[in-house]
Amino acid sequence: MRRYVADRRRHRPGATVITDYQSKYIAHDLTRRRSSDSTERLAVAVAGAQVDMNPHQVDAALFAFASPLSKGALLADEVGLGKTIEAGLVISQRWAEGKRRILIIAPANLRKQWHQEMNEKFFIPCTILEAKSYNAEIKADNFKPFETQDSVVICSYQFARSKAADVATTYWDLVVIDEAHRLRNVYKPSNVIANILKSALAERNKLLLTATPLQNSLLELFGLVSFIDEHSFGDLKASASSSRA
Repeated sequence: MRRYVADRRRHRPGATVITDYQSKYIAHDLTRRRSSDSTERLAVAVAGAQVDMNPHQVDAALFAFASPLSKGALLADEVGLGKTIEAGLVISQRWAEGKRRILIIAPANLRKQWHQEMNEKFFIPCTILEAKSYNAEIKADNFKPFETQDSVVICSYQFARSKAADVATTYWDLVVIDEAHRLRNVYKPSNVIANILKSALAERNKLLLTATPLQNSLLELFGLVSFIDEHSFGDLKASASSSRA
């Protein structure tokens, strides 16, 4: 760990010298730190956002931050309650923290909507990555089109599946998955897309958005939660027994 020294007369080899002004700035920045469940944590990140937030949306965003050890969260508000806004709050906070490798996976017909929402409401730059733009990056000698620090990447389920190797080798700070009920049968080997994405995103922090976490069986909820954490509900056998009980 680097040692910060404000007084040059006490400078030691390998130490980073900072001025008195910089010392005061760092001290002030420390006073602005907030706990993960504090509404003040989001205040700076969304100060300029063009959106009228409802209390339940702020609560949902804070829930996603609840534990620094969490591997992610599942937000399952009903249709029309603003899950995109909730995700936007989480993305804004990560962006403000300098954690800017962010991926949004959504159905193909919702990619432009996400792009518009992030740009117009949260002023966060986004790039829609698809076959055409991906190939253009490759031709421009950028062999890692997913890796960008100045833009959120948006892609479809199908494209994420086709480029699973690229997705897996990118160290995402956050992955947001819209319409996540498409993944609820991930416990079935026949759901190829879900299983490929689960493997590619195994070690990444994820935020799943869905209005229908389950329809027919509790195993569907098990599938979604296991996408975030394999051990939350135990193994498939135990969850199947609970579902039949």
